[in-house]
Amino acid sequence: MEPKGTFEGKKILAVDDERDVLEVIAEQLEGAHLITASDFETAKQVIESEPLDLVILDIMGVKGFDLLDLARERQLPAVMLTAHSVTARSFQRAIDKKAVSFLPKEELSRLDELILEIFEELARGRTHWTKLAQRLGPTFKRLWGETWEQIKFPQDPNISW
Repeated sequence: MEPKGTFEGKKILAVDDERDVLEVIAEQLEGAHLITASDFETAKQVIESEPLDLVILDIMGVKGFDLLDLARERQLPAVMLTAHSVTARSFQRAIDKKAVSFLPKEELSRLDELILEIFEELARGRTHWTKLAQRLGPTFKRLWGETWEQIKFPQDPNISW
């Protein structure tokens, strides 16, 4: 894995209503210019006014999918992060709304390597969905069974915004 210094120069917004989650994100993304928000209105203001390299959005508690819409309007890459909404439906919704990835909070201890991987894919002009399916597919299959096989991934992993 690359050193954490790889986040130098990256401006990232992390949105979650749980302070401890924001603290873990800050630890994992050491070196990044990290902006945190714990509510919808604050996050909305940052999305609308700041140039960002990535937006990390909790689904529950902060209206994550509404914030995803705002991020997409500004052509900002967004990752959905969740614990309670790790469902096939929310996963598919993230794909359909053009998030670049979807991360369960259970993977927070590996957030730095996952975000590095996302930045590598973004630099290549691609979303992270293919890599995510390879990396976490077995986890999702265990959670959702056959439903995992019904997920409709983007036909072309290239970013088209």
